Amino acid sequence: MKRTGFIILAATLLTACGGEKKTDAALQGKTEQEEISVTGKIPGRINRILVKEGDQVKKGDTLAVLDIPEVDAKRAQASGAVESASAQYQMSVTGATRNQLAQLNAKKAALQEQYAYAQKSVSRLGSMVRDSLIPQQTYDEAYAKFQGAKAQLAAVNAEIADVEHGVRMEQQQMALGQKNQALGALQEVSTAENERYVIAPADMTVTTITLKPGELAPPGYTLFKGPMAATTYFRFTIPEGDLAKVKKGMQVNVFLVYENRNIPARITEVKQLPAYANIATAYPDYELQQSLFEIHATPVNPDDVKDVFPNTTVTLKL
Repeated sequence: MKRTGFIILAATLLTACGGEKKTDAALQGKTEQEEISVTGKIPGRINRILVKEGDQVKKGDTLAVLDIPEVDAKRAQASGAVESASAQYQMSVTGATRNQLAQLNAKKAALQEQYAYAQKSVSRLGSMVRDSLIPQQTYDEAYAKFQGAKAQLAAVNAEIADVEHGVRMEQQQMALGQKNQALGALQEVSTAENERYVIAPADMTVTTITLKPGELAPPGYTLFKGPMAATTYFRFTIPEGDLAKVKKGMQVNVFLVYENRNIPARITEVKQLPAYANIATAYPDYELQQSLFEIHATPVNPDDVKDVFPNTTVTLKL
């Protein structure tokens, strides 16, 4: 009986000691940064890479230059189309040139002489045919020439009127549409030409460069990848039993282990974890039936973490 009692007492003490929960232990977490991928919009061959892995770049910095020979050929075609369409539109607005107008006026003067002569001939021959001095056929031939001269004079007068007043409005609008279409094609080429420069969309640290000079970059292919500088936050995992200790918006001090300093932060997000894959602490201390929650703490002053490495260990005392 004594031996049995001693065993029970020892087991009870051992269980109590082993099951005692550490209430003063700090939560362990990690520094996190949102990553961004930089891709190309049009296919091209890598000509130059202006950065290397580990470089910190600013928004708008040029990361690489692509070689796109097709753009140069399309630019020449679009420029020629713009020049041709502009000339067509200008011609439709201004009409004929001074030399063309002079030629039409000279043609009109000659036709007026022919018309006047034909009119006189018909008048003379009309009296002669009535007196039976000439056959009817001679008069008919002269009258036909008179009508021809009259029609030619009317035609040249109409042609001169068109030249002086310009072409029809519909033709001008059609020429203007062709000009705008050519300008749009040239603008499209200019936009494609700008895409030869791969630009950083945000302040970031280049951690991955996927291609080398001379390799082909397909459209949409990730060329550079890295974390954005202004997105650093701290991630911790806590059991539901400690939820009462945290509150969204509360300010805390996060201890950065490798630099041995505290960073003021504010809890910005509390969410339940659907799985155990994102547990940030190396020493989980919770009951198996408890749900796990993840909390995010954002630095109060972004300058405090501008040089902090991602995925480094931090601690938090609640």
